Amino acid sequence: MFEPFPHKYVWNLSVGLALAVGGQIGEVDRACQALRGRIGGDDDSAAQAFFEEWCALGDRLTRLARADVDASRLRSAGLKFGRAAAYYQTAERMQSRSYAPRQAAYAKALESFHLFLKLSGEPGQRVEIPYGDSSLPGILVRPETTAAVPCVIFWNGLDSTKEQIYGTGTAQELARRGIASLIVDTPGAGEALRLRDLRATVDTEVWAAACVDYLETRTDINSDCVGLVAWSLGGYYGPRATAFEPRIAFGVAWGSNYDWGAVQEARLKNEGDRPVPHYWEHVQWVWGRDSLEEFMEIAPSITLRGIVDRIRVPFLVVHGEHDRQIPVTYAHRLYDELTNSPAPELKIFTDEEGGVEHCSVDNIPVVRDFICDWIDRTVTDLTGRAGSEDRQVELLAKNIRTSI
Repeated sequence: MFEPFPHKYVWNLSVGLALAVGGQIGEVDRACQALRGRIGGDDDSAAQAFFEEWCALGDRLTRLARADVDASRLRSAGLKFGRAAAYYQTAERMQSRSYAPRQAAYAKALESFHLFLKLSGEPGQRVEIPYGDSSLPGILVRPETTAAVPCVIFWNGLDSTKEQIYGTGTAQELARRGIASLIVDTPGAGEALRLRDLRATVDTEVWAAACVDYLETRTDINSDCVGLVAWSLGGYYGPRATAFEPRIAFGVAWGSNYDWGAVQEARLKNEGDRPVPHYWEHVQWVWGRDSLEEFMEIAPSITLRGIVDRIRVPFLVVHGEHDRQIPVTYAHRLYDELTNSPAPELKIFTDEEGGVEHCSVDNIPVVRDFICDWIDRTVTDLTGRAGSEDRQVELLAKNIRTSI
C-alpha cells in the first residue's frame, strides 16, 4: 500500500482509498506534501489538519471545474467535479461525528458528485429505494440496452459510501458485461446515516428485501437474477442478507467479516488497525448506541457463526493476504462453512498479484476485475445467456493462450 505517512495506518488507508476511487496521484501528493509539516500535535489537531488540506484540494478542483464550465468544457468540468467529490469525502470520513465542518464538506461532496454525473457523460442515475418510512439513496448503472438485464446490489461498510464504490469502476466494468449495478447507502452509511439518521441493524436481510423489492418494480431489470456484493463490514452485511433473503441469486464478500463482534473485542485490547480516528464514537453512531457499553452488548450478535450454511447460491469470498483490519483466517472460515452453496469459491490475493490490504485498497483493479469476471461467469450459468459471442471470446482466449 502507498504509505506516505510512516506509522499512520489510518491516514495511509485514506490516501489509498482516495487513489482507489478516482483520485490522481499528483493531486493526492499535493495534499500529502502539505500535511507532512502538520503531523504533530494531538489526534484532534492532526485530524483537523487532514480535513483542511483535503478540503482545500477539493476546493481547488471545484474552482478549476467551474472555469471549465465557463469555457464550455463540460466533460472536463464533470471529471474534475468527480475527483473533488472523492477528496471532500476523504476529508469528511476522518472526522469526529461532532466536528461541525464535516457537514459542509459532505454537502460539497454530494453536490460535486451530482455535477460529475450531470456533466461528464459517465453512466449513473440517482434512485431512491423505499425503506420503512424513509428511503435508501442509490446509484443505478445500466448497460446501454433496452432489455431487462441482471443486476448486482452493492453495499459499503462501516465508513465508506456509494460514491466511493462507484469510483472503483466496478459498476462500469459490469455494465460492459451486460450487467446492471445498484450501489446503495445502507443504514449506518453515507447519506442514509448522515442525512436520514438511519442506523445499522443486525438483520441486514431487511435491507436486501427493500433493494430487491425496488428492483422488481423496474422493467429494465431481470429481478430473477439479482446478486449482492459488499465490502469491508459489508463482509458481514452481505453474507447475512444472502443467507436469509431467498431472492438473492449469488453473492460476493469483498473482505470476509465473519465475526466482526470478535474484531471489536480485539480492538478494545488495541489489537488490529482501525479505519478512522474517533473509532468508537463512529461505531456508536453507525449502530445507534449511546455508549461503548451499549454497543458492546450487541457486538457478539454481529457474526456469521451458525448462519453461513444457509447460503444456497453461488458465493465468492475474496480477501487480502495481509489485511491489517480483518484476519485472513476469517475468509477461510466463511468459505469452509459454505457447505450448501452449489458453487463456493475462495480467492486470497497475494503479494504476487496485489490487492493484499483491507478491501484491496493497495490494488483495487486486480481484485475488481476478478470479481467482475466471476460475476459474469455466474450470471451466464444462472441465466443460460451463453451464445455465439461467448464461443467467439473463448476461441480468442484459446488462440491467445496458444500464442504465448
